[in-house]
Amino acid sequence: MKFRFWGVRGSIPSPGPRTARYGGNTTCIEVRSDNGTLIILDGGTGLFPLAQHLLARPPGPAVDANIFITHSHWDHIHGLPFFTPLFIKGSRVRLHGAHDPVTGTGIEHVMNVQLQNSYFPVSETQMGATIEYQTLALGVDVEVGDAVVGNVLMNHPVTNLGYRIGCGGRALFFTGDHEPWHNPYPPGDAAFDDFERHLHERERAIDAAMQGVDALIVDCSYTREEYPSKAGWGHGTFDAAIEMALRVGARALYCTHHEPTRSDDDLEAVFAAVMARYQGRLGSLQVRLAFEGLEVTL
Repeated sequence: MKFRFWGVRGSIPSPGPRTARYGGNTTCIEVRSDNGTLIILDGGTGLFPLAQHLLARPPGPAVDANIFITHSHWDHIHGLPFFTPLFIKGSRVRLHGAHDPVTGTGIEHVMNVQLQNSYFPVSETQMGATIEYQTLALGVDVEVGDAVVGNVLMNHPVTNLGYRIGCGGRALFFTGDHEPWHNPYPPGDAAFDDFERHLHERERAIDAAMQGVDALIVDCSYTREEYPSKAGWGHGTFDAAIEMALRVGARALYCTHHEPTRSDDDLEAVFAAVMARYQGRLGSLQVRLAFEGLEVTL
């Protein structure tokens, strides 16, 4: 199994010379199982260059793809209408994701919203591909080719599924967007203990889903100094990601969802500071900054 990053920026595309080394496209990860089954994690703007890459591969322009959406915020779905195989007859695209408790709809809502005439000139009926929608049950594995994809509920303002993909004895986990756990109630408050128990239960479920993965791909938008002013926005820190990776025994950690205002130089500077702080604690854990084009074979 192998995976490749096509978009690593968070919140909004950030193209330009300041982000040229790591990339300005938003979240999209290509995963290939041992038998070549294509699994795509999220449909940010990185989905467009991935589509061009797929069209250039043999045997031809038609593509068979499984897209797993972590959640429906724009930066994780706004590449979907531009996924070129959707317009090619013979292509088959399966869109997997969570039920939306607000609208009461399944994963089809992420396409329905974007393809309204007010926002996009082409309707789904004009697309040549066969499009299937698979709304996932929480905590229930699904088989995709020779891979198994599991999910767990992460900590984000909307329903966000983290995905574990296993194949041939190897596994990766992608958080989508995930915020460190915090108890909004002060110690001594009547609600503090109950909420603390709730947090520990959620954390145990997520840790179990991540346990022992070969690659852990995590939202690392903020530094620990930046986080207090961003609390509740639903994003993680470098420190929280490293602590998580150490706790679950991951072999490698890939930091992604880079803050859009952070230049490549700034990104490397904050990463170097974090790595210096954890020097001596990492053991065999490998920690890397994700960049567009980075391909990893497990």
